[in-house]
Amino acid sequence: QVQLVESGGGLVQAGGSLSLSCAASGRTISTYSMGWFRQVPGKEREFVAAISRSGAYTYAVDSVKGRCTISRDNAKNTLYLQMNSLKPEDTAVYYCAARERYSVSSFYSREMDYDSWGQGTQVTVSS
Repeated sequence: QVQLVESGGGLVQAGGSLSLSCAASGRTISTYSMGWFRQVPGKEREFVAAISRSGAYTYAVDSVKGRCTISRDNAKNTLYLQMNSLKPEDTAVYYCAARERYSVSSFYSREMDYDSWGQGTQVTVSS
């Protein structure tokens, strides 16, 4: 399995921005569909955004659409999530995920669609 390590989380005021990174090692992610999820204590992990293997197709959940951009640099084996206009309700632990199985669709939005996960990075947005 590929190893994934997120970074870039932190404390930011509402309206601010954060850029999350997910560095992969062990295998190249260029053939993997990738995604970002987030989780608040006591709640299920929630899909945030996904990107196709080449990066040509992206999809984001409505609650972050227009504020968050997912991207990837396959040459650097890294996935990104740029988050702007952050809101207190964006507070969560953010996880990146890789789908190592064969991909038919351009992107995937369910936890069960992914095979490898990072340890998460905390994002806290103060009001």
